[in-house]
Amino acid sequence: MLSCHPSLDMLTDYSSGSLTLAHSLAVSAHLDQCAHCREQVKRLNMIGAEMLSSQVEPVPTTQMSALKANVLAKITAQSDAPVADEPRHDTSMIEALKHIPASLRRYIPEGYDKLKWMSLTPSFKLATLTNESSGQQVALSYIKAGAAMPYHTHTGDEITLVLSGAFSDDEGLYREGDFIRRGDEDHHQPRVTKDADCICLIVLDSPIEFTGRLSRLFNPVMRYFHPSRLAV
Repeated sequence: MLSCHPSLDMLTDYSSGSLTLAHSLAVSAHLDQCAHCREQVKRLNMIGAEMLSSQVEPVPTTQMSALKANVLAKITAQSDAPVADEPRHDTSMIEALKHIPASLRRYIPEGYDKLKWMSLTPSFKLATLTNESSGQQVALSYIKAGAAMPYHTHTGDEITLVLSGAFSDDEGLYREGDFIRRGDEDHHQPRVTKDADCICLIVLDSPIEFTGRLSRLFNPVMRYFHPSRLAV
């Protein structure tokens, strides 16, 4: 059972098509693994279609906030009954694609091993999937079992989706499929459980900042490879 999901507000933005491409990709990858959120989006789509079809004229911009709040109120009022997990049809997949959500396979067509990984420490490496013109970066992080990512803070929003394995920090334990959102006030050190390596999808609005005495040496590299330095 997953413990961390996109907020209802974020799912509403996803349903209405108002999320950025990078954030939409992260939500889509979570939906591939979460029956509960798929059901939420299905309800949001139905409610949105009903509300838009009832509009005689286009909705003025000044009324969009009220419309969004109305949609949120309606979806919250619907049944909160748990949704049974749907079967995952992994049996016919090759091993290289076993843990890759369908939404990500265009970026990872041959499995994780074929990506261009950048090693930062013997147990931690990164692979960029796409750099958006908006300044957002979509990447993968890989940390060996029992190891930890260097202590770091954020200079903007970060979304993390666990694709395989599990990790923990001061706020909890996160397993495959969990969707975690961090802000620029967060300062933590994710540590992977000892039973398996951990691969995560990460969406960064701006580069993370390592705070350790030695790991700070990587900060210029993180800034150089992040597209925010080129965004207008």
